[in-house]
Order: sequence, then structure tokens, then C-alpha cells
Amino acid sequence: MKTVYVDNAATTAMSDTAIKAMTPYLKEVYGNPSSLHTVGQVAKEALEKFRAEIAQCLNCDAREVYFTSGGSEADNQAIRSAAANGARKGKKHIVTTAFEHHAVLHTLKKLEKEGFEVTYLPVHADGLITASEVEAAIRPDTALVTVMYANNEVGTILPIREIGEVCRKAQVVFHTDAVQAVGHIPVDVQADNIDMLSLSAHKFHGPKGVGALYCRRGIVLNTFVDGGAQERGKRAGTENIAGIAAMAAALKEACANMEKTAKHVTALRDGLIDGLLKIPHSKLNGDRVKRLPSNINMCFEGIEGEGLLLHLDARGICASSGSACTSGSLDPSHVLLALGLPHEVAHGSLRISLSEGNTQKDAEEILKAVPEVVEYLRNMSPVWEELEKGERPHLI
Repeated sequence: MKTVYVDNAATTAMSDTAIKAMTPYLKEVYGNPSSLHTVGQVAKEALEKFRAEIAQCLNCDAREVYFTSGGSEADNQAIRSAAANGARKGKKHIVTTAFEHHAVLHTLKKLEKEGFEVTYLPVHADGLITASEVEAAIRPDTALVTVMYANNEVGTILPIREIGEVCRKAQVVFHTDAVQAVGHIPVDVQADNIDMLSLSAHKFHGPKGVGALYCRRGIVLNTFVDGGAQERGKRAGTENIAGIAAMAAALKEACANMEKTAKHVTALRDGLIDGLLKIPHSKLNGDRVKRLPSNINMCFEGIEGEGLLLHLDARGICASSGSACTSGSLDPSHVLLALGLPHEVAHGSLRISLSEGNTQKDAEEILKAVPEVVEYLRNMSPVWEELEKGERPHLI
């Protein structure tokens, strides 16, 4: 049975280009970049070359790129640095949205326990917020605005350039978690008025365990890992040059092919959305147009997302659910609840995230399997029976 992998928002397969770029730094150029001898300095030259390549993709200076273990670490370092900088000036207020990634939300919850106040902007039903709403939330004591570039579950693309402009005008540091955006849609930290940005290699066909933080020159970045003087003293630990090499290669390739890839996956996405919406009592979550080319997030009334995933997996289709029950929690996705979906509806969600490797045949397999599985699960559901008998109202 052929596997149809459509969970690329969770992680992507490494590209041949990334693997090829990585291999020499596993065995041949194996020096420690901090060493003064020739082997170490060759590694150091390579490290700075890759830093410059990533900076070029983001349109920033190479000295503004810091390597991390991934997006979560980058989010933590950016937010904590901006918070500490603000606190030194008596500013302990932060603005964010209610549907950020947990790497952001959990960091902010800890900061609240340390005396910071956080404004969580409500999200519209279409999965968007406006720059004017951010502007209205900014106060004289605001130290940071952190708003994701694109949502990891519903795929909506936020008005980052306009939000950045508002922050620049108010002289407030603006951080964006761009983990889902970089490599998939154009990101330009200068044009977008971004002060700090987080990215992760495994979202664009690079390896897991490596990412980067862009920090605009002039913003004090706190040391996140103590030890050596790596990353200009801001992140101790011998750099993962093999991973960084692969990340740079994967990002360059993703940016070079972005337009072609977007056209391909958008066509698949739109066909899948049209087909899945034919299922009775289903809905698309998030704006139809202002969304990542690869993202589809649907809800089907009367079923549980976990059951849907397991049955699709049995048919060789690997997707994910907006429901956190797949990670052991009985609570539905905080993202879907932020969009205003009732708990009963949010539980029955399905996220499909495509890549350039997906085909029309994959889409056809999905459009065959999902309606059949949804019907099967509904036929077993006492809730669906009550809905169909009119004993409770349909919510979709």
C-alpha cells in the first residue's frame, strides 16, 4: 500500500539537495569552528558561508542570523530577550494573539508569572487579525508584539508587513514566529518591518534539530544557553555544521522553487477543499484565500478527529488533526477554539498539509477515503444519530 503523506506542516522529508549538502560535514569537514587550526578554520568558513546564504534568503545581514536547535528555541530566545530589554525600561506589557504556537504561548505564560502582562488578541472567525487591532492594543509600557506569520493549524497568513509598520511607528519590538512561512511564501524582514524572526529547517525539507533566529542589529539578544562563546556569545554549544549546511541548501532550493511549488500545491489544495466541502455538514477553517498554499483544515460534524486520523492511517493516508486529543489531551485545538468553533465541532478536525511531492493521484485517494471514513464514523456515532433525528441542532 502506497503511503500518501500530507502532514508536511508537522515535518517534511529531507530533500536530496539537503542530504547532499550535509554529507561532507559529517565526515570530511568535521572540524570545530572554534578551533584555531586549519581543520577548524575551514569549518568556520563554511559556517559563515551558510549564515550568509540564509541571510540572503531573508534579506538581512549575516551578522543578524543566529543558529538555534529549531523554531521553539528561537521563539523562546526572542521573546525572553525582548521582555528583559523592556523590563529594564519599565515596560512589562506584551501583545500577541490567542492562536499562537505553544512555543510562544507557554513562554508568555511563564513571563506572566514573572510579572509581565500579556494581551491576547482574539482571532476573527476567518483566522485573521488586523494591524489596527494590534495598534489599539499597544500601550506606552508595551515591550513586545509577537504575532505568527502563518498559523500552523489553519494556515492563515497574517498581515505581517502592516503589523510591523504599526510596531515600527510605536517603537515596539516586533517578533514573528515564521516557522510555517519561511520557504513557502516570500518573507523579507526589511520590507515586512520585522525585528526578530524564528524559523526551523525541518519545515522546508531540511533536517530536524536546527533552526535560526533573525535579530535586527541594535536589539540586545540575551544569551540563551550558557557555556562557550559560539554565536557571538548568544548561544553556547558547538555549532551543528552538518545540519546548518543542509538547512541553508534546503532554504535556497525552497526559495528558488517557491513560485513553481506554490502553483502546484495551490491547485491540489483548492481541488481538495472543493471536494471535501461536498461532505454534508463540513466546513473549511480559516480564510479561503489568505492561507498557505499547502494548507487545508476542515471540520466534519459528528465525528472525532482522532478516529478519523486512525482510519485514514489504516488506508495509508498520513494527516493530522486540529484536535489535541492525538497528543493525549481530551481538549480540542486552542487554535480552532480561538476561531470561535464549538468544542463539539473542533473535535472533528482534519489538517492536510501538502508538499511539491504530492500528486493529483494523492488528492484523488484523499477525496475517496475521507468521505467514506467520515460516513463510517458517523454511522457509529450516537451524537450523529441525535443530530440526524433533530434531537439536537446541527452546528455546521
